[in-house]
Amino acid sequence: MAIVGRKTNGRPSMLILILLAIGSCAATYNILTMLLHNTASHLSGDSSSDPILEMPLNAPRSKNGLPFHIALTATDSPYSKWQSRIMYYWYKKKKDLPGSDMGGFTRILHSGNPDNLMDEIPTVVVDPLPDGLDRGYIVLNRPWAFVQWLEKATIEEEYILMAEPDHIFVNPLPNLAAGGSPAGFPFFYIKPADNEKIIRKFFPEKKGPVTNVDPIGNSPVIIQKDMMEKIAPTWMNVSLSMKDDPETDKAFGWVLEMYAYAVASALHGVKHVLRNDFMLQPPWDLETGKKFIIHYTYGCDYNLKGQLTYGKIGEWRFDKRSYLRGPPPKNLSLPPPGVPESVVTLVKMVNEATDNIPNWEAE
Repeated sequence: MAIVGRKTNGRPSMLILILLAIGSCAATYNILTMLLHNTASHLSGDSSSDPILEMPLNAPRSKNGLPFHIALTATDSPYSKWQSRIMYYWYKKKKDLPGSDMGGFTRILHSGNPDNLMDEIPTVVVDPLPDGLDRGYIVLNRPWAFVQWLEKATIEEEYILMAEPDHIFVNPLPNLAAGGSPAGFPFFYIKPADNEKIIRKFFPEKKGPVTNVDPIGNSPVIIQKDMMEKIAPTWMNVSLSMKDDPETDKAFGWVLEMYAYAVASALHGVKHVLRNDFMLQPPWDLETGKKFIIHYTYGCDYNLKGQLTYGKIGEWRFDKRSYLRGPPPKNLSLPPPGVPESVVTLVKMVNEATDNIPNWEAE
């Protein structure tokens, strides 16, 4: 059933109005400081405990069996919609298989109005940021969308998976959050220690070493709901503060909002279990193996000999950006011999979804 969200006049909405009225990075940071002063600073236990280290690929799976709710942030653009449809198709295919702790599903539509997928995908509509505040950086709406959703939604599960449209569940996903600590995926390009000067603008020394900031974004992350309710407003504030700071905006670019989530979590004393097996990213990860999510953010370009030609359009290619204005056609050609299994699996899964989703090419 589709759920259309109402506009709210609660605390997050007032926070946005305050941010707009004050309009400066310094003032925004003061709001962040006040928020932290009134929020528990440690959500994951004793701050003196040893940091959670990265788990190896063969680490044991979580056996707590606690279901998590999948929260997919999306827009109403054709580009976002076709990816969301494929993602939801594979969620339904994997949800009830052995080993899965996948619970309910919500597409958090932060375009402000219902669209034509309301009856196909369970959806809550939330407001975008006020005009001009995102300055063309559309993902800046993501933390604000979570603030609104968490305020208004009734979520039965105690855990949440934050997901994105270009995720495909390749294996049933268990609850990887162990012992109350959220689980995240370590991104090689999120390097807090290499950007300490910038990070310190938002993560003061009194909060601890920069290594307390995990090398992650908000997605994929499995996290306890009450923990996320406390982090989300801070994540929104840090995102806006970073965007307001020219040096930070230039340094972090398209991953600014990811850094903002990592900093916001650290400000609350939250450490994530880092799981390499959470996700794979073709064409760099060659095998799906026992990993759980395919993230197809990178273009896959190959010559007919099966050799990668990244950075140069290949004789064979699959790149989601080729379909900005509408969905890919059914029955995409399979890669030539020699292309890694991960890429072959990705294309086969896209083809299966597009072949079975009703009215695919009419979207």
